Amino acid sequence: MDANELIERYAAGEKDFSGANLSGINLFGADLIGVGLIEADLHGTTLIFAYLNRAKLVKANLIATKLSGASLAQADLRGAKLHDADLHGATLQGADMRGADITLANLLDANLMDADLRNVNLSGANLTGACLRGANLREEKRVYNSSLRGANLRKADLRGANFTGADMARVDLSGANLSNANLRDTDLRGANLSGANLMGAFLSDAKLNEANLRGANLTNAKLERVVLIGADMVSVNLSGALMPDIKLGKANLSNANLSGARLNRSDLSRANLCGANLTDVDLIDAYLARTDLADANLTNANLARAELSSANLTGANLRHATMPDGKIND
Repeated sequence: MDANELIERYAAGEKDFSGANLSGINLFGADLIGVGLIEADLHGTTLIFAYLNRAKLVKANLIATKLSGASLAQADLRGAKLHDADLHGATLQGADMRGADITLANLLDANLMDADLRNVNLSGANLTGACLRGANLREEKRVYNSSLRGANLRKADLRGANFTGADMARVDLSGANLSNANLRDTDLRGANLSGANLMGAFLSDAKLNEANLRGANLTNAKLERVVLIGADMVSVNLSGALMPDIKLGKANLSNANLSGARLNRSDLSRANLCGANLTDVDLIDAYLARTDLADANLTNANLARAELSSANLTGANLRHATMPDGKIND
């Protein structure tokens, strides 16, 4: 079927073109709102600036399809093949994309607000500047397992997005806005979160080994049982963060702001906290073996029962701090 036939039949009231072979045709700017293209072959088709709102594209072949600027709001793309597709600036707000293959796709500045992205494979996709506010990438009973491994989400708007259990190892989230996002049990090992906004984010049980969090904002974030071994956290802002049972062994937290943070039972062995702000911090039962606290500010810190015997406290300010034996330091 060529482009003219499709447009004519659609204009005449026909909406279902399931299974049709439309590969390689030019549908630039076409108005195909609500069209049925279930399992259709659209490989390499030009759909730039096309209107595909509420289109049914379940299991459609959209490999290398040109969809830049297209409107796919509330479209049904479950199981669709979008490998290497160009979705630059496309609108996918509220789209159902469960199980879709979006590997190596270009989603630069795309709108994915409130999209359902469970079980989506976004490995290697470019999501620089994309908006995923309120998007759903959570894992449910291991049935849905979203993969964003190695994806580029630089400066993306991810406010309130749900990434629970997602595979985000080595993803680039530098400068991204993840405020109030749900990243519980997420694999973020080796991820780049430098300069990211994670204010109020929920990261409990997440894995962030060797992650880059330089200059990131984690004010009031929830980080219970998070693993951050070897992470780069220079100048990170963790003021007011909830961090019990966290593992920060060998992490670099020099010049970090941890004022008012709760680090009860935390493992900070061999961590670098030189010059860090630890005023009013709770470090009850914390393990600080060979932790470098040189020139750190521990004013009013609670170090009750903490292991400090081999920590470096050269130049540290311990004014009014509660020491491991329970005594207040004068």
